[in-house]
Amino acid sequence: MAESRLIQGRYRSLDLIGRGGMGEVWRARDESLGRQVAVKCLKPIGHEQDAHFTQVLRERFRREARVAASLQHRGVTVVHDFGDDSAAGGPLYLVMELLEGRNLSQLMEDNEARPLPVDVVLDVAEQMAAALGYTHDQGVVHRDLKPANIMRLTDGTVKICDFGIARLAHDIGFTAKLTGGGMAMGTPHYMSPEQIAGGEVDHRSDLYSLGCVLYEIATGAPPFDLGDSWSVLVGHRDSVPVPLREHRPELPEHFEQLVLELLAKRPEDRPGDARHLHRRLVEARFGPGGPPAAPAPLPAWAEGMTAGRRAGIEARPASGEWAVLTGSWTAARPLTGPGSGWSSGVGPGPASRSGEQRILRPAPAEDPRLTAAYGIVRTAGPERADALDAGHTRAFALSRAGRPEEALAVYAAVAQGRARVLGPDHPDTLAARQEEAYELGRLGRHGEAHQIYDAVLAARIRTTGPQHPDTLRCRHNLACALGALGRHAEAHAAAADVAADRAAVLGAEHPDTLLTRYEAAYALGRLGRWDEALTGFRHVAAVRERVLGRDHPDALAARYETGIALGRTGRAAEALDLFRSLVRDRTRAYGAADPETLRARHVLGVNLGRLERWEEAVDEARAVGAARAKALGAEHPDTLVSRRELAVGLGRLGRWDEALPIYRDLSGIRERSLGDEHPDTALAHADEAHCLERLGQVCYQEP
Repeated sequence: MAESRLIQGRYRSLDLIGRGGMGEVWRARDESLGRQVAVKCLKPIGHEQDAHFTQVLRERFRREARVAASLQHRGVTVVHDFGDDSAAGGPLYLVMELLEGRNLSQLMEDNEARPLPVDVVLDVAEQMAAALGYTHDQGVVHRDLKPANIMRLTDGTVKICDFGIARLAHDIGFTAKLTGGGMAMGTPHYMSPEQIAGGEVDHRSDLYSLGCVLYEIATGAPPFDLGDSWSVLVGHRDSVPVPLREHRPELPEHFEQLVLELLAKRPEDRPGDARHLHRRLVEARFGPGGPPAAPAPLPAWAEGMTAGRRAGIEARPASGEWAVLTGSWTAARPLTGPGSGWSSGVGPGPASRSGEQRILRPAPAEDPRLTAAYGIVRTAGPERADALDAGHTRAFALSRAGRPEEALAVYAAVAQGRARVLGPDHPDTLAARQEEAYELGRLGRHGEAHQIYDAVLAARIRTTGPQHPDTLRCRHNLACALGALGRHAEAHAAAADVAADRAAVLGAEHPDTLLTRYEAAYALGRLGRWDEALTGFRHVAAVRERVLGRDHPDALAARYETGIALGRTGRAAEALDLFRSLVRDRTRAYGAADPETLRARHVLGVNLGRLERWEEAVDEARAVGAARAKALGAEHPDTLVSRRELAVGLGRLGRWDEALPIYRDLSGIRERSLGDEHPDTALAHADEAHCLERLGQVCYQEP
């Protein structure tokens, strides 16, 4: 792959960072999410190869991608995406997290082939056992564990890399077809006896390979370091390994015993599974009770990671949704429609998922920004594909800078240019059109976004099939667009179908699968099916917390939505407990003034009101309103919502004279910001009128 190539309109290669048996690994920039990633590309296949060989090699790569993408554990390299860029003369590719650290082989070289420190060896053993326990539970056998495939990151996290010859344990026939009869796959120093003999291989083969790796990093050499490959293979089959403590007496006795058990010649004589192995290692270090309870550290690969940009929704954390719940405090009023502007903060349903953004009207056709954007592609021919790539990159930068109108104009121009140069169904053309739809959604133009997503989806199904990751991403975005249009039943049906397909292709715990399950649960809530929504959010929250860690933004977002659903199903006391815990965790992890911490505090106050604890609810609303004014501004939509909650609570306490100035101030701000005709302005005036009416009633009743 040439430097600075743009794959699928999204991944720009930067520099080559490694080569292996299957292909090359490049450092690249994900233009859509603004992060660096590693892109593994299948080696180019020369014309001298026959068609059958080419097909088998591509099939093996796709197999690797599907297996690897299904694995989501802090001890396994995360796979973000995979696809086929061959239509543009490019490779099959796998997009992975970019790891900063050294593999165990490099660490040994850095240490001049001497063994690693004992504490490092034991830590690697524990983390490897935990990761293998997870992968084996998923039915996946690595089959090529070796020091070069195990990374130790700068923060000490250990990760298994390169499931290039992994296979699902129950699908032996497929692998046999790919590997050929009797062909052993693996690296001689770390192959199990049954793998060498071409026999049946299961998770216990990985345990043997793990024993070889631990033996080497603990003693400085593999267990059977006999010179030539044939002698090594015979050693695995016939020789008894020298006990580790004869090489290195300071190694713990329990560790030596465990490694020798892993190196048993017969699979049935090895430890039963990796989870049992992990438990033994932990108990040896901490005793039978295990380590003291503590929140799991956030893995390095999860730092700053979120579930990605939602179609048609402002790029903000997902926990910013459904913050306004005053409908349970006041008489039911109709919600404003999708994309209608700021949320009113009242009504029986949740607030708009748009992040309470204002509608920005489309730029007129003669806008100079549009003219400049089209200038990018007017002269572009086959020799100007680089200009189109540069335009795509500029559009992304504009989007990230909060300039969606300009980004939209450039994406539209790039899409038209690519359609002429590359063809309307080329992956890069479709990628630009999909980004164009995203920007339309940000601008509240959900109908137009839906039309583009629908057209792109038809093209993706036609060219790559309904279950290709790019097709699934488009199907997910289309479901989001349906929800933004208020078509919640259709949105739920679409999201449920996508979630099922993503689970089959990527795995049930892949972030993309969880994101779509999250969307399905959201649609259920909008349909009033809150018990089902609660079940969905609880599942997503549990998996995210286990895989990403308790403090990860996505895990916190799912807990937030779980609390919302608890409140909607009449379980205000449970919701209150959840939000107290959530506020504590957010404050500890992100600070008391973080907007999402304040959002959780806001809903905590709502649930105090639901429990008729009005004095506490008023105190909380007053404190949150002041904090939001300081952090976000006095007229920020979130600040206004909290001030209205304060006024509502004061009214419920009969303190209408204190509520009236707040309602009047809110009416003035809404009128000045939104205009007389906006529904939120009308509702603010209605609040003010209701307060005046109640004050009149109180005065009339006084003697």
